Amino acid sequence: MIYIVRHGQTELNQRSVLQGRSNHPLNEVGREQAQSVGDAFREAGIVFDKVYTSPLDRAVETAKLVAGDVPTECEDALIEMDYGPYEGTDLHDLPPEVEEFFRDFAHNPAPEGMEQLPDVVARAGEFLERLKAEAVNRHILLSTHAIAMKGLLEYLTPESNGAYWSKFIGNCAVYVTELNDGTYSVPTEWSK
Repeated sequence: MIYIVRHGQTELNQRSVLQGRSNHPLNEVGREQAQSVGDAFREAGIVFDKVYTSPLDRAVETAKLVAGDVPTECEDALIEMDYGPYEGTDLHDLPPEVEEFFRDFAHNPAPEGMEQLPDVVARAGEFLERLKAEAVNRHILLSTHAIAMKGLLEYLTPESNGAYWSKFIGNCAVYVTELNDGTYSVPTEWSK
């Protein structure tokens, strides 16, 4: 089983600021969220064999709080979307071109300077394909970010036709997929 978790809350999440690849730690709420998810996994008897995390501090810290002392490897494919010149933008005061993109992610290209969503899906998919060799009969945790997580979910559910892009995924939300006969199952939200 592969469990995909979005990192816990940061101060920028709390202030509704577009964080992207800027490197910010969890705040106290985020630490509590990650610890709660870790406790829920332990209560369910789920022990991870391996953990992959985005190299950004908030994802690394989430991984450690969720999985404990399990071997962890940083994976660039799990890093957040590159928002380029728009990182640090107040989500309540977006430039028109970003507002247009956010209005319909599935059909509007990202503004110039931002990573394009098909590229997020491509890097997510390449990583999931590489992961197949070690995912059979193992519990693996992926600690990542909202848009990167949506890229993973889009890759795992091509028939969604972009539906995940506009879906809200909160801090420390968890999705799970299983590998059977070389094919990943449609991911479902995991609840505590």
